[in-house]
Amino acid sequence: MPVTLADEQQLLEKARLDPVHFGPLYDAYYPRIFGYVYRRTADYDLARDIAADTFLKAVIKLPRFQWRGVSVSAWLFRIATNEIRLYYRQRKYESAVFSQLPEAFMLEQRLHEVFEQERNALEEQMQQYQDFKVVQRALQQLPVHYQEVLSLRYFEQKAVLEIAEILGKNEGTVKSLLSRGLEKLKQATL
Repeated sequence: MPVTLADEQQLLEKARLDPVHFGPLYDAYYPRIFGYVYRRTADYDLARDIAADTFLKAVIKLPRFQWRGVSVSAWLFRIATNEIRLYYRQRKYESAVFSQLPEAFMLEQRLHEVFEQERNALEEQMQQYQDFKVVQRALQQLPVHYQEVLSLRYFEQKAVLEIAEILGKNEGTVKSLLSRGLEKLKQATL
């Protein structure tokens, strides 16, 4: 069931007092955030770590989050985008999530089964899109600012206004980056 803006605002206020109320937002947005990160990195394990860290950072930063009437997804995509940038700057990624969880929880068989099911479902879906790898390789050759706008627009189906909110840019800049990025992507795949 989709989460409305009113639901989000109410859940955020409750989550400030008790983080367990962040659960419905996690359930609603984790698949989209994970999919975005996976399509940007093409690495299942890395995408899982970055997506988990995105939500951990959101919960940690929740007391400072200010509601502006914009979907929480924009905030989460911004955190995920920053985590991806961090990875590409360092060319490695160390997840903060798994170092903060109790070891017994990490080793539970059920958790591993869930990850394996998630991986299998995603790999099956990715097999349906053979051209994805060609486009993804070409996309990775572009400068990061083009990768971000193209991924958010065409993989995540975000509107220009939402991309501007996620990346902290004005709409005109986003439109320009999309136009130039598409042209560069076409040239790279010829």
